[in-house]
Amino acid sequence: MTRNINIFLRQDNIVLRIKEDATTRDIITELQEKLPELKKFYKEEKTPILVTGKILKRAEIDDIQDLIQREMKVKVDFESPKSLGLHGIKKTFRKEIETSETKYYKGSLRSGQRIEFEGSVVILGDVNDGAEVIAEDNIVILGILRGMAHAGAKGNEKAIVAAHAIEAPQIRIASVIKERTREEIDTERYSYAYINDEEVIEME
Repeated sequence: MTRNINIFLRQDNIVLRIKEDATTRDIITELQEKLPELKKFYKEEKTPILVTGKILKRAEIDDIQDLIQREMKVKVDFESPKSLGLHGIKKTFRKEIETSETKYYKGSLRSGQRIEFEGSVVILGDVNDGAEVIAEDNIVILGILRGMAHAGAKGNEKAIVAAHAIEAPQIRIASVIKERTREEIDTERYSYAYINDEEVIEME
């Protein structure tokens, strides 16, 4: 049976990570099955629940919240926005972003697809595992980055990588590479990467 929901404990909350391709029926059915597992965390402390992963519709958010709160009195937060778009990249970052000529690609990149451009690249969708985006300057992805992104490919250390969520095992900016383990990807949510003053890739 395919698991559409993964549950793990953070210091401040319990995380329900929903697979991006899970249907509403998959989510509700599996959540009903996992409620006993969730309840085990609530013997003494009412740790809040954070739902993340899939970009949920308003109706899905309401259904998930109602289902959980019928069984236990706990705060339920949702990290994903209602839809894709620039508002999905919510933080205001410290680093100033330089402008450049920009190529826009409408749609998601599948495994085996590659985009390369002498400037910045904006992807109006996801970059899936096995896909590649290479840019001389910045890379901005309005969906989820799971594939390989190489910003500043000809040595521009001021380039950035931004996405609704960065789930890629490797990020490259100029000649600097950051590797991430599967555990880090599952437990740490970032949407911005740049080279800091110590000349290493920092993620926020």
